Amino acid sequence: MRHLIPSYIRVPVVFFIIAGLIEYFVDSGDQPAFMEKPIILLFLLLVLLVLIAIEGIVSSLDNILFESLDEKGKERYLASRTKAPQLEKVNALYSKLVGKSKPIEEEGEIILDHNYDGIKELDNDLPPWWVYTFYLSILFAVVYMVRYHVFNADDQFAEYETEYAEANRAIEEYKKTAKGLVDFNTVELLTETSDLNAGKKIFETNCVACHKADGGGGIGPNLADPNWILGGGIKNVFKTISEGGRDGKGMVAWKSELKPLEMAQVSSYVLQFQGTTPAEPKAAEGDIWVDEASTNSDTETTTENTETAETVGSEN
Repeated sequence: MRHLIPSYIRVPVVFFIIAGLIEYFVDSGDQPAFMEKPIILLFLLLVLLVLIAIEGIVSSLDNILFESLDEKGKERYLASRTKAPQLEKVNALYSKLVGKSKPIEEEGEIILDHNYDGIKELDNDLPPWWVYTFYLSILFAVVYMVRYHVFNADDQFAEYETEYAEANRAIEEYKKTAKGLVDFNTVELLTETSDLNAGKKIFETNCVACHKADGGGGIGPNLADPNWILGGGIKNVFKTISEGGRDGKGMVAWKSELKPLEMAQVSSYVLQFQGTTPAEPKAAEGDIWVDEASTNSDTETTTENTETAETVGSEN
């Protein structure tokens, strides 16, 4: 049976069967098992070395036993080998890559004078596969040198920076659509009824004691007037809820108690108090807050309208 399948087919087949079994039985998530657990990669390399060693030992023993046969025995052995199906093209390629080596009975012609504790050295030619691999390594080195040291292509550090920047951009884009990952830089005012109702429930559970149910203020400031201690608008309110108010006398930070989405919801609900009239409003604290972005946008719009009107007037 062994002679039906060449060793250069047996070794990869057995190796991939073992690797497949490991991949099937080891839970490694989305990544291959040998990438998730480096010890498995080490084990697979050891298996490959053992398989190659076994094939080498068996081939050597086979050769030695063949040489120990008499002429009739050799003829019977060779006859049994020829009966096995032969992969002519594959065998021809394999023979070409391995090259020719001297038979055992002719090795005396290429023995060198070197002797290491009884071990002698043969002057065999290098196998073609090794020579081709060496030539390819030289070609690779030349291409590598020209690409990275002559034309200064991106090295691994530049590629890392590029991929890191792309990953950050992807994260920011994802945050824009993922409510649960917002922060005070990316948060936007929520207007859906479900979000505002959720914000109201959070406010009534955690904020009423200091700001009253109608936002008029008590221990905490009035949320209905235009004055803000740490700034108004969705971003500032979210940051205040997340990080807390003034040191020693302000609101505690809620980022450890509330999720980002919950803070966005309660921030959006808090801004609903603007312009309302509480039953017992507390005196205004802080400064009147003006949304500079909105003001700039209105100014630009007014300027554009004025310029358009002047242009139309001059044409008339």
